[in-house]
Amino acid sequence: MGPDGALWASNNGRDLLGDDLPPETITRVQEGADYGWPFCHNGTIVDPELGAAGDCDGVPRPAVEMQAHSAPLGIAFYDGEMFPEEYRGDLFIAFHGSWNRSEAAGYKVVRLPFTDGQAGTEVLDFATGWLGEDGTVNGRPVGLAVGPEGALYVSGNKERVVYRISYGAP
Repeated sequence: MGPDGALWASNNGRDLLGDDLPPETITRVQEGADYGWPFCHNGTIVDPELGAAGDCDGVPRPAVEMQAHSAPLGIAFYDGEMFPEEYRGDLFIAFHGSWNRSEAAGYKVVRLPFTDGQAGTEVLDFATGWLGEDGTVNGRPVGLAVGPEGALYVSGNKERVVYRISYGAP
């Protein structure tokens, strides 16, 4: 649940449409809405294999579009008090990483700032290093949780660990 009490979701776009299509998304879920999957992507892209003309009509647009094939799996709104004030209410997103891009993408945790309950437009790198400069995959972030002390916990399924990211005091 977001700071506004609404349900938010990440969506992995489908594969095999090229390096940049369709973008991954973050969406504010509205009861009864039809988000078009798998016939329409992002409210504007008719799926070339499953879709038909008109399948994107009336489909809500996502709050944010992100790099295709980053695989946003886990999301968590920051409601702790350990991190600086500007992080409170922001959305953290675990990018599991690509498997079918010509250049790897993802393999990190990003932050989507929110202002007055509204998603910003810029997704910021928060924790990186799981993808080496040489393309070596050192980890694959999956799930996120904010601990009772305010640290951010990140699970990784390649390395079978849980990382604890804290600010200030341990």
